[in-house]
Amino acid sequence: MNIENIQAQMRKGILDFCILSIIARREAYASDIIDALKNAKLLVVEGTLYPLLTRLKNEGMLNYTWEESKSGPPRKYYKLTAEGQEVLLAMSKTWEELAYAVQQTTSDSIENQQQSTTN
Repeated sequence: MNIENIQAQMRKGILDFCILSIIARREAYASDIIDALKNAKLLVVEGTLYPLLTRLKNEGMLNYTWEESKSGPPRKYYKLTAEGQEVLLAMSKTWEELAYAVQQTTSDSIENQQQSTTN
């Protein structure tokens, strides 16, 4: 079993939630989103991000506006729609429930595993 593949799959499963959360703070340019994800140790490249942003826009969760840039071509800034805000709230609730459930089901086994490696 390849642990790096497992880790990548786990991260992919929460990218929509993370992206919507970043954009909910303020309108964001794609590189702003990538920087926030990298700072959180969720490494994402443009080739992964742009299809996700397009899908989220097509699903009605995001809108964007073009803004002139002082250092190059116009930039596309993403903003949550009302539907995106509702979906983000639902995702947040689901995340809290899921994180609690995972913590409850794994805490004993992880503690036992750690104790057995230190003995």
